[in-house]
Amino acid sequence: MDSHFGLMNVWNQGDFVTRAVAVLLIGMSLASWIVILVKALDVIRYKRLARHSQDFWHSEDFATALNKLGKDDSNPFRALALEGREAAAHHRNTKAHLHDSLDVSDWITRSLRNGIDEFTARLQTGLAILASVGSTAPFIGLFGTVWGIYHALMSIGSAGQATIDKVAGPIGEALIMTALGLAVAIPAVLGYNALVRGNKFVLTKLNSFAHDLHAYFVTGARVQSGGEATVVPLKKG
Repeated sequence: MDSHFGLMNVWNQGDFVTRAVAVLLIGMSLASWIVILVKALDVIRYKRLARHSQDFWHSEDFATALNKLGKDDSNPFRALALEGREAAAHHRNTKAHLHDSLDVSDWITRSLRNGIDEFTARLQTGLAILASVGSTAPFIGLFGTVWGIYHALMSIGSAGQATIDKVAGPIGEALIMTALGLAVAIPAVLGYNALVRGNKFVLTKLNSFAHDLHAYFVTGARVQSGGEATVVPLKKG
């Protein structure tokens, strides 16, 4: 390729604004890919934990059930089970607080919902970066293109040469900024949509697990499909 054309020529011939736009787009691309990879690994791990969460109910007592969820405190299913147990014990053993006006069902519901809300906030961390990159990168690239075309036309006008071979090169190089903006935005948008779907799956499983925990701590029975309460062989610990 001719050394007078291409990406390196855009960088070498560009001014401060052109280089700043290029650096900004590259930084946005790196940030979005880091978020995509880190959050994708988290979603894969949480999906695996969700599949294993049903083992919790095939236990003789609560301690054994917790062991089946592992020792990792970052496991949202384990954290929710502990939250429910602590809420039930707190309501049962404490008699001098305002929550006494709530029955045990409302108190446990509130505690489990707080746990789910905290995990949801943690699960959605970083998605705002992808949304911002996906929505702004094309316009940043377009700005770089407009700026590059302006300076290319100014240079051509100053030189007094307006033939097609003199115009095509600088204009084509300026359009590279638009392509770079799209190359940054498209993975961010696709990654955002994929992560949202994965998060929705994990939260659906977590809400279902919380529903079963609520029924267990309130009635001693786990609600099965069809709305019937079935007693499970899990003693409260």
